[in-house]
Amino acid sequence: MIAGLIRRMKGALPQSQVARIDAWLAGASADQLSAGRIAMSAFSLRVLGAAIAYLSQILLARWMGVFEYGVFVVVYVWITILSQIGNLGFSSSVIRFIPEYQARGEIARLRGILAASRLLALGFATLLAAIGAGGVLLFPGVVENHYVIPIVLGAVCLPMFCLTEVQDGIARSFQWSDLAFGPTYIWRPLAILAGMVIAHAADAPMTAATACIAAIAGTWLTAVAQMLLIRRRTIAAVPRDAPHYDLKTWLLVSLPILLSEGFYAILTSVDVIMVSAFGNPEDVAVYYAATKTLALVHFVYYAVRAASGPRFSYHYHAGDQAALRDMVRTSIRWAFWPSVAMAIVVLLLGEALLSLFGSDFVDGGVLLVILVCGILARASIGPVETLLTMAGRQKTCAAAFAVAVVVNVGLNALLIPRYGLIGAAVATTLAMMVETVMVTLAVRWHFGFIASVFRVDDRVTVARRPNNPRAA
Repeated sequence: MIAGLIRRMKGALPQSQVARIDAWLAGASADQLSAGRIAMSAFSLRVLGAAIAYLSQILLARWMGVFEYGVFVVVYVWITILSQIGNLGFSSSVIRFIPEYQARGEIARLRGILAASRLLALGFATLLAAIGAGGVLLFPGVVENHYVIPIVLGAVCLPMFCLTEVQDGIARSFQWSDLAFGPTYIWRPLAILAGMVIAHAADAPMTAATACIAAIAGTWLTAVAQMLLIRRRTIAAVPRDAPHYDLKTWLLVSLPILLSEGFYAILTSVDVIMVSAFGNPEDVAVYYAATKTLALVHFVYYAVRAASGPRFSYHYHAGDQAALRDMVRTSIRWAFWPSVAMAIVVLLLGEALLSLFGSDFVDGGVLLVILVCGILARASIGPVETLLTMAGRQKTCAAAFAVAVVVNVGLNALLIPRYGLIGAAVATTLAMMVETVMVTLAVRWHFGFIASVFRVDDRVTVARRPNNPRAA
């Protein structure tokens, strides 16, 4: 169908224009076309997912009220942070190892990491959840009473959250966009929303505990369905062979990535946690509504990040300097300019969007203006932190994010008591700018070029690969 449409369009154009189109298509590498297709697929799923998530948050806020919604938000944000820690870094390391093993034809190791990554993440996340829930129950007073039951219920979600994170990475490595993004951004939010719709229709109390029960059902159903579908596809895609478990190498790479991803997760959510520490659930609800509104801008960056990771890994390990250079340039453009367009739309509609949550949320409009500056600063360098990770420089990433986290926590602690939610927004924006500078310097140090939408040097070189997994 598409081919026929192209032929008809070419038939209607002057011959000179046809020649230009053919030249462009011939010049576009298969990698660029494939990455573009994956990015567009990821982008489409993220758009749909953002719409579903936003609708879900609006309904939850209206049904639960600002206090209960704020309690649920705190618990859910903690689950999100711990899911990045609980997967032991395998959610990203599989994106490095699977393309590497495919390129080298190491089927035994490929089959080994497919199994081990999920089992290790699931086991560690279960231990983490048990410690968290047990600590809250055994030591009364550690958290306020209205958080206790939601935290215990949230702990039940954690193992499946971590399993889904790893399975997302596996699907991304095989370029299965539907299984990489559908479960996290479409299936799970819809399942949680369906649970809350049923509870609302049954006149169940619209509390944080009820929302956590809906989250348990949605999370477990999503993880199991994704696991079964990935198993079906890997049977067809991966030749049969006895798995080889190179646990030492995998852990040496994954654990530094765990630090990087953990610091990154904290960096993106620490503002909500700090608001909950200095404020009340109502403050958390208003601030979170603003950040969820800006997620409509964020998803552009994350879609490009998801599409670029496997290609960065492949070209780096293949030593293809030209292809790596082109992917860096392309990923930066894809991340920044659509983010600018989305930011303009969100700012123009900001107060109207926040009013959908309820009248108590409209005051968050000024937060949008402040926070969007940090988001665009991050988008201006594209997903180059993924390039560092795929190139074995995960310790450098972890250090950059750690500095940004310290700056974020320090500024939040300083500014929130004085300026409230505006202080939190300013602190987070400044921390994102610090992160951008740190990552840019790291890329300059390891690869010899400045990564920026305004400048990507021609002298991009493939950095010397570390002699062992510890090098970073």
